[in-house]
Amino acid sequence: MPEDAQPNPEDEFRDMLNELLSGNSEIDPQRLAGAAGLPNDPEMIAQMIRQLQGALQNSGDGIKWDLALEQAKALASVDAHATTHAENASLEQAFHVAELWLSEATVISELAIPPKAMSRTDWITATMPVWTQLAEPVANSIADALTKVLKEQAPEEMSSMIAGASKLVRNIGGTLFAMQLGHVVGQLSKEVVSGGDIGIPIVGAANGAENQSAILPQNLAAFGEGLDIEPDQVRLYIAVRELAHARLFRHAKWLRLQLMTAITEFAAGIHINTAKLEDLASGFDPANPEELRQAMVSGALIPPKSDAQLAALSRLETMLALVEGWVDVVTAQATQRLPKSGAIAETVRRRRAAGGPAESAFSTLVGLELRPRRLREAAAMWQAVTDAVGAEARDELWSHPDLLPTSEDIDSPASLLARLTGAEPELDDIDRAIEDLLGDDRDDRPHEHRDGTADEPPPPV
Repeated sequence: MPEDAQPNPEDEFRDMLNELLSGNSEIDPQRLAGAAGLPNDPEMIAQMIRQLQGALQNSGDGIKWDLALEQAKALASVDAHATTHAENASLEQAFHVAELWLSEATVISELAIPPKAMSRTDWITATMPVWTQLAEPVANSIADALTKVLKEQAPEEMSSMIAGASKLVRNIGGTLFAMQLGHVVGQLSKEVVSGGDIGIPIVGAANGAENQSAILPQNLAAFGEGLDIEPDQVRLYIAVRELAHARLFRHAKWLRLQLMTAITEFAAGIHINTAKLEDLASGFDPANPEELRQAMVSGALIPPKSDAQLAALSRLETMLALVEGWVDVVTAQATQRLPKSGAIAETVRRRRAAGGPAESAFSTLVGLELRPRRLREAAAMWQAVTDAVGAEARDELWSHPDLLPTSEDIDSPASLLARLTGAEPELDDIDRAIEDLLGDDRDDRPHEHRDGTADEPPPPV
């Protein structure tokens, strides 16, 4: 190199990171993996190092989502087994019976695409486009925050190096996030029992395609273990739930878009508190990254939710409660012939209330915590509607978003039932007290006649 040639700042920064990844640094790669939320597994740590080294050579600017898919499939393949012919035959028969029973409980029509059995890797391939769509706003926010903090916190003599290396920082941050996404989805593939487990259509539903109803036989077998219930009953109950969920979203074609819009609006509002990140970076001990990991997992780096996020969260909670509540009621009605349907339903509710696959995924990827408590209230509302007006009028409410019950209807269905039946709503204690008060006031006012004259007011006492 000529003596007057200036070193390339990006090359300097790349060399520094290469030293880190080659182990010539105080930061142990194992600790780096822990801080990034990845498991303490030698093979995964080695893979992380390889991917980060590849990110240093990547000339592009963006997140390699293919890495998330690769990571998830590798994790799902552990302890996985292929579906047997007998399992497929049993599941096909369960779906056939479930369609017949379901048609007795709802007027919403059958699916155009037949349901199928899926392996864990099949499920990952079919759902990853949706997961990346949900995770991308958060990944970009993290990358922007890291770049900003590095620029602001770097010593003056390193400023030119950092300024020329922002693309590398984004590539490294994106690589770590893609690996974390792959880990989350891979773990999720071992837990989900059916396509509707997440609450929104995600199986093959990317790019406007119709949602694919599916059950994962291996996970279904694990779900049924320890229930002391015949496997064919569990299989049939879950088949009814899955088909009910898929039928609803096929019927209300606007529903998926509304849910996805609420989720993306929430995720788009997420940003990293750079002031807290700077404080954390200034006191970061390379030998003990636990503080960094805790800050990332606990959400301490994410500021309180904005008004727009709270509004999106409220809409999302209400919509998911309406969907799950309707599915619960229709499934209960359709599975009355199953001797132990109530026990299976209670297992599903407990699993969901304890933080099911949906809560785990959304909390990890977009910091979204869904409250399961409203699901029972929504189911009680749908049952009251069914008892009052029947299944056809109940299902007609899904024909347009303006007809759907509101959050207030979930809390107190009396007004909704009055609208649907044409009856006067039953007054609660507060409304009755207000009515009595207004009634007393009306007695004191002069009575107006049709000709416009009025009685003389009563003389004062």
